[in-house]
Amino acid sequence: MTPAPSEPAPSEPAPPVGAEAPDISVIVPHLDQPEALARLLDSLEAQEAHGVRVEVIVADNGSRAPLPATILGRPGLRVVSQPEPGPGPARNAGAAVARGGVLAFTDSDGIADPGWIAAIARHFARPDAAPVIGGAVGIALRGPRPDAIEAFEMVYGYRQSLYIRRDRYAATLNLAMRAEVFGRVGGFCGLDMAEDRDWGQRAHALGIPMAYLPDALILTPARMSLAELARKWDRVVAHDFAQVRGAGAWLRWGLRALAVAASPLPEALRIARSDRLSGRDQRLAAFGVLWRIRLHRARRMLQLAFGADRRALAEGWRKGGGSLP
Repeated sequence: MTPAPSEPAPSEPAPPVGAEAPDISVIVPHLDQPEALARLLDSLEAQEAHGVRVEVIVADNGSRAPLPATILGRPGLRVVSQPEPGPGPARNAGAAVARGGVLAFTDSDGIADPGWIAAIARHFARPDAAPVIGGAVGIALRGPRPDAIEAFEMVYGYRQSLYIRRDRYAATLNLAMRAEVFGRVGGFCGLDMAEDRDWGQRAHALGIPMAYLPDALILTPARMSLAELARKWDRVVAHDFAQVRGAGAWLRWGLRALAVAASPLPEALRIARSDRLSGRDQRLAAFGVLWRIRLHRARRMLQLAFGADRRALAEGWRKGGGSLP
């Protein structure tokens, strides 16, 4: 069943009736990341998109502390509350009050390239444009050179073009669509599934085209530790396991777990050839993280096959659980 957008509880008044509608509504789910959110809002305020009317809607997803006045006081910012856990319900709450003809979704820890809005506006100004786009995602480095986790994520973090071409979805870190398309497809799902993949595949099933837009760039920080990276993949593995049905599917799941465990060796060639890395040290660091993460994923897959709690694994990213072998 298609999820319906949850009913938000606005904490900012709606614009007055008759106010000029924006061209693009930027919708941002937020949970306990006020400093990161402030950086994102700074990047949105610095957009080089003259003449494009933009509204920004932050959907708070049950943060432990209220948003600070330095965020709430930003001109034109709208804030809604969605206590139902999960970025999908939060995005639905933002979309429910959005007034733009185009909905653009990103995450609270993203950083929008100065040309992000302009690229989206140019695309949707074309009458023959694909009604859904996934933009490029890059890694925002913490220092002058990537550390091991950053090197890994530069190669494997967000391969939007591949997701769109092979898997028929785009990560919601950088996703935009015409508002009427969102209404047709319906809202994002909750924590039980990967909301971006579920939404994209529902759109594909309706025959709605999706395109990759490399000029629309969002930067995002890599995970701070291997444990954080493990929690990300725990969620992905748990969502994949939710699709396992029937005896044949169980066998394929087990074989897939073994293939994941063996995959670092053939993937070494990808790392060696990647133009996103430079030098032997970066490539060795990326391979070391790849090896540990792939073994972790294989172990989690086998644990789920033998009765581990899928829901607990899917929600561990919100609770700080997770470990590496």
